[in-house]
Amino acid sequence: MQKTTLEQWAILEKVIDLGSFAKAADALHRSQSSVSYNLSLLQERLGVTLLIPQGRRAVLTPAGELLLSRVRPLLNAFSHVEMRAADLQDGMRSRLSLVVDSIFPRGRLFAILRKFQQTYPRIQVQLTEVLESTQPDAEAFAEADIMIVTRRQDVNGHGEWLMNIDFIAVAHADHPLFTTPESLTEEILNQYPLVRIADSRDVSLPAGDAWTFSTVDAAIEAVTSGVGYGWLPQAHILAPLEKGILKPLPLSHGARRATPLHLIIREEQLSPDEVMNHFLDLLKE
Repeated sequence: MQKTTLEQWAILEKVIDLGSFAKAADALHRSQSSVSYNLSLLQERLGVTLLIPQGRRAVLTPAGELLLSRVRPLLNAFSHVEMRAADLQDGMRSRLSLVVDSIFPRGRLFAILRKFQQTYPRIQVQLTEVLESTQPDAEAFAEADIMIVTRRQDVNGHGEWLMNIDFIAVAHADHPLFTTPESLTEEILNQYPLVRIADSRDVSLPAGDAWTFSTVDAAIEAVTSGVGYGWLPQAHILAPLEKGILKPLPLSHGARRATPLHLIIREEQLSPDEVMNHFLDLLKE
C-alpha cells in the first residue's frame, strides 16, 4: 500500500505554485492547519524533508524538487481523467476518428488540428492516413467519423466535394529530361522510370516503366533522389521546388492534373454533434 496520497502531493504542488500555505488553503477551500498537517504527514511518511522556510515562504529542498517533478505528471493525468469523466457525464464525445487521404496538404491538416485542439483540448483525435488503393472495407473506414478521400462512391456516408489537389510533373533538376533538345513527348518520357504513388488508376499516364511507391513521402523522396520523374502533389513539394531541387517538366500538355477530394460523414453521424460541426467548419474555412 502506498504511504502517501495524490491529495497530499496536490497540496504540496499548490503551496509551491501559489507561494504560501495561506493562499493554497484558500484555493483548496481548506484551513491553513489542514494544509500544514497534510504536508507534515507527507514528509513524515516519506522520511524526506520536502520543504524548508525561506523568509515568509516555504521552498522545496533539492529532494522536494526531484520528487515533485516526478509526481506532477501523475497529478496532471489524474486531473485529465476527472475532466474527461465530466465530459462523458455531459454527453460530449471523447474521441474524433478521421480518415484522410495522404495527398491532403499536411500544412493545412495540422493547422486545422491545432485550431481544433485549442477549442477542444480534451478530445482525442485518431488520424489514419490512407491511399487511393486502400480498400473501403478496411477497419479504419468502419470506425471513422469523418473521411477525406478521392473515391466517394466506394465509401458509405453523406459526401460532398471538398477541394482539388494539384499534381505537377516534376523531376530532379539534374535529370536528363531537362537536357533533351526536343520537346518532351510521351516517347521520350517512356525512356525513363515513372515514379507512381501506390496503384494509381490514372490510365492517362505514360505507358513506360513505372516504379511504384506505397506512400506519398517515399514517392517524393524517389523523385528528389533522381530515381525518376512523376506527378506529385504540389502542396507537398513546395520546399524542393523553391530550392530548385525539383523542377517542373516542360510538357506541352498534361503538366498539371487535379484530383478531387471528397468530404464524407459516416451515415451514423449524419446529425453531427458540436465537436464534429466545429471540425467540419475548420475544414471548410
